Amino acid sequence: MTDTSLTASALLEMSETELENLFRGVSDPGPIPAGEAQGTVIVAPGTELSDLAAKVAHYVAWQGKVFDPVAGELRNEIGPLGAKAVRAKVYKQDSWFDSLQSIVLDYSETSLVAHWVRDEIREVAPGLYLGIVFWKRKKILDFCLQFPA
Repeated sequence: MTDTSLTASALLEMSETELENLFRGVSDPGPIPAGEAQGTVIVAPGTELSDLAAKVAHYVAWQGKVFDPVAGELRNEIGPLGAKAVRAKVYKQDSWFDSLQSIVLDYSETSLVAHWVRDEIREVAPGLYLGIVFWKRKKILDFCLQFPA
C-alpha cells in the first residue's frame, strides 16, 4: 500500500533506517513507470546535508529518468542540460535488498559507464518511487523519482 502523504522532500528528512523500512514495507512495487520523472539523490538522509546534496546533484549531475515501458528501458537525464544518456533495461525481479519483487533498472548490458550498477525502485506513494543504487551488489545510495500527477 502506498502513502499519499509522502513527497520527495519527506524522503530527504527520513533516516537511512526509515528509508530501508519504507522500501522493505512495500509489498507491490507498483507498475513499471512511463514517461519522465524528476530525480532526487538522497545522500546523508535525515541530516542537514541531505537537501543541499540533492539540489547540487540535480543541477550538476543527474536530473531524472525517462521510462519507455513498451521498449522495457529508460534513459537517465544527465548534466545541467538533461542530456538523455546512460540507458538501462527495466523489468520486475526479486530485490537484492530483501528478496521481494522490485522494479529493476539494469545497466549491465546497456552501459559501459554504469555496467556494474543496478537500481531497484518501488512505488511508495502515487507517482513517487523510492530507489536503491547497487554497485556490484553493494548498496551505495538512495534516490527517488517523482512523476507528474
